[in-house]
Amino acid sequence: MSSYDEASRTNTPEWPYPVNYGKENEVSADILIIGGGIAGCHAAISAVKRGAKVVVVDKASIIRSGSGGAGVDHWGGAFSNPRSKTKPEEAMKSGGGPFGGVYSLGHIRYITGKESYDALLDMEKMGVKVRDVDDEFVGAEFRDEETKLMFAYDYDNPNCIRVQGANIKPALYQELKRLGVDMCEHVMVTSLLTEGGKTGSRVIGATGVNVRTGEFYIFKAKATILSTAQPLRIWIFNTELVGSYVEHDDPNLAGDGDAMGWLAGAKLTMMERSQESSGPFRYPAYGTGNSSNTWFACTIVDAKGKEIPWVDKDGRVLKTVAERYHAGGERGPFGGGVRLIPDLSERIMKGEYVLPFYADLPGMPEHERRAIFGLMVGHEGKTHIIYDMYTKAGFDPDKDMLQANVLPPELAGKPGPWWDMKSKLASAPQWRATAFLGGGGLVVDWDMKTNLGGLYAAGAQTAGGGGHVGAATTGRYAGRKVAAYVRTAVEPVIDRKQVDKEKARVYAPVDREGDTGWKELQAGICRIMQDYCGEYKGEETLKRGLWWLNSIRESEAARTCIRNPHELARFLECMVRLTVGEMIMHASLARKASSSALDFKRIDYPEMDPPEWNKFVTIRLEDGEVKVGELPVNYWLLPPNAPTYEENYNRHCGL
Repeated sequence: MSSYDEASRTNTPEWPYPVNYGKENEVSADILIIGGGIAGCHAAISAVKRGAKVVVVDKASIIRSGSGGAGVDHWGGAFSNPRSKTKPEEAMKSGGGPFGGVYSLGHIRYITGKESYDALLDMEKMGVKVRDVDDEFVGAEFRDEETKLMFAYDYDNPNCIRVQGANIKPALYQELKRLGVDMCEHVMVTSLLTEGGKTGSRVIGATGVNVRTGEFYIFKAKATILSTAQPLRIWIFNTELVGSYVEHDDPNLAGDGDAMGWLAGAKLTMMERSQESSGPFRYPAYGTGNSSNTWFACTIVDAKGKEIPWVDKDGRVLKTVAERYHAGGERGPFGGGVRLIPDLSERIMKGEYVLPFYADLPGMPEHERRAIFGLMVGHEGKTHIIYDMYTKAGFDPDKDMLQANVLPPELAGKPGPWWDMKSKLASAPQWRATAFLGGGGLVVDWDMKTNLGGLYAAGAQTAGGGGHVGAATTGRYAGRKVAAYVRTAVEPVIDRKQVDKEKARVYAPVDREGDTGWKELQAGICRIMQDYCGEYKGEETLKRGLWWLNSIRESEAARTCIRNPHELARFLECMVRLTVGEMIMHASLARKASSSALDFKRIDYPEMDPPEWNKFVTIRLEDGEVKVGELPVNYWLLPPNAPTYEENYNRHCGL
């Protein structure tokens, strides 16, 4: 008898909500938005302002759901702000900053750069503080005295704005309520409905299940926007420590949109992309003293108080704190390259610097110190609790240093976020994570439309999409594009056979006598991904992995039982992650070359980045068969599209 089987028969708490498995609720709208995070909220606001009837569905409470529910501290790519010296066209040519990377989707990046500041002004109208209106930082070098905007990272190229966004999601929620947007909360969408019930045809709605009551939902809409972000916890499952290794994102993200899009026939790309995970034993992100991202460019000292030098991109030692913010910056549009000395590892080995290191906040200028701890740590995702708990415990940034991770020498000089550097000590190399800022997802065009009629995507749901600002801008863009589409779209007709089939699938475990619980099922899926789709991949292991996932689907998943609607939703998420795992393996089989940009290593195709594989590999499902395709790395500029970003944007933006 399994631990689940034993526990399910004793001490089972009474479920606090009325349970009505099978009861149907029908909801109709012009536009169905699946996922009420940052992208979904902006899409809904944009669409309803253009006269569309909108319903937003989320399996959590929209006031705090999604990765943006925990806050945001900086707003990048704001190239149209009054102090910017950079145009989006220039940034696209630079290949650095938020617009870098061979496999970054150019049209997504351009839309983000073009509308980032406009989206921020939208948030300001909703009550979010995007300026130093209380004059707390008067005289700070990063503050523009005329506009009261505060900039981060690169003061010579002021394109990244510091914002006080801990409550940015409640502001969006209140705007949805003010506009009368219909919100279906605590409803997990389980499948897309298609015209005639056929894979690959126009999307005309979706099905869902209430995670509290177990009731069934049938959504009918002229168009659908998927905005459920990227999948998480595909390789690692831990219910106790999950908050530590999922730094920015909502740990409940399962890849719902990817899976339902795939099963409906949507085209996806970069699903083979991943990155090393720091594992479940990492320190909380931003909760240790470091020098990167939100903590950029904090002074770092060793155990004896000796300061670690900073250098610019040319290796020139920067003598003052101010120079660090005037040498390109970590997130400057042209790459920056400001960092701690690159030979730090060797110097540690020689005894020149002694571990552990500390973030010397007291040694920073007052404005910079208060900007790091209080303005940025405090508003960035999940850092409000760090700021609150540390402060209540007596931590004083004016007097106290915060210890950095104790790093092995071979990692001490590694560029990138310091909070990830303990990963090789805390996790096995086969543990992976979906790529932050630019992972796999749905292929979309300049209208944010997929290859399926009536189906659009926004935010990290799109291939190459990601980050708070990208979600906000692509969401508001998609909202107005879809609002225009539904004005002439044909009324949908639901295929009842498709609904009944999905309903039977959803409720299959309800009255089942089984010996497996959802946690065991999830752990088993993760183990298969670790063993057969880890850091190094090969033809045979990937095919065996697909066999094992199918075996789990036919065996353990068919024996999983549930006790309440919450566990039903967790079971359905397991099935989503199993499907996403299959998609990742199919995409990995399709790319027969290694790629540094995708952090993708094939042991049977070890050559890194061969020119003939400098392309997007696409996958889609057609009549149960996996169809592999490809797209040029600049497909968004090839005919029938216009030859320049500006021309394409002007043609499609809908303004």
